[in-house]
Amino acid sequence: MADEAPGAASRSTSGAASVALVTGGGRGIGRELALGLAEHGMAVAVLGRHAAALEQTAAECRDRGVAALALVADVTDADAVRAAVEQALDTLGPIDLLVNNAGRTDADEVPFHEADLDDVLDVIEVNLAGPLRVLHAVLPGMRAAGRGRVLNVNSGIAFRRQAGYTGYAVSKAALARATDLLAYQLAEDGLVLIDVSPGLVRTDMTTSMPMWTTMDDPPWGDSQRIVEVARALADGRLDSLSGRFVHAGVDDLDVLLAAVPQGRGRRTLGLLAYADDDPVA
Repeated sequence: MADEAPGAASRSTSGAASVALVTGGGRGIGRELALGLAEHGMAVAVLGRHAAALEQTAAECRDRGVAALALVADVTDADAVRAAVEQALDTLGPIDLLVNNAGRTDADEVPFHEADLDDVLDVIEVNLAGPLRVLHAVLPGMRAAGRGRVLNVNSGIAFRRQAGYTGYAVSKAALARATDLLAYQLAEDGLVLIDVSPGLVRTDMTTSMPMWTTMDDPPWGDSQRIVEVARALADGRLDSLSGRFVHAGVDDLDVLLAAVPQGRGRRTLGLLAYADDDPVA
């Protein structure tokens, strides 16, 4: 754990975030996000279930010259989440940026009627209820400060038809709806929320999924793209995109930001493509 005294993290006077909480920060994309935000000068708290991995990430963040804290908690445990958030507040100070990254996918790549129902529901619990629990614990501090930014790590699978991974797809689609809804509800409190899909990035989860492991040449992307989006969000550059789903591997942030004055900055309707040549695709 960090040696810094409570409130040791420096506070920003420019509107940029100075303290981040990253769930699932011990490995994969969460680890990359934590390290990338630390390199950006932010104090970082990493939350997850595996103490050793979290401590390693926190140590690497401190090697980058910032305060860092490892918090062991399961996002399905509301009491543990609240206690972890309180520890982060006591040690690092108010949380400016919440990154909801912790998640899991279905154990089997099968259609819903062949899947284990408890497993499907557990995926939804982790991927949807988990981020909502963490956000609910962080919200009082953000609302009191009159500012706060939230990055929910999402997936393009939320909006694609497919034969398996029902729990993952349903939970991510619902998370996108929650982000849009909460961005509207919390706008007057000064809060900004966006969904970000990192694209296909090599992680323990993706490299265990048959849909990718059986493909000859999966289109692996660069995890640094979502790190760039997180930094831009922390700096306040993406505030006008609140409520939007951003695909880090594809979307050009400058183009998205330029579209906002024309009223095209927010997702207002989701459409399914009728064929491969449909312009919607």
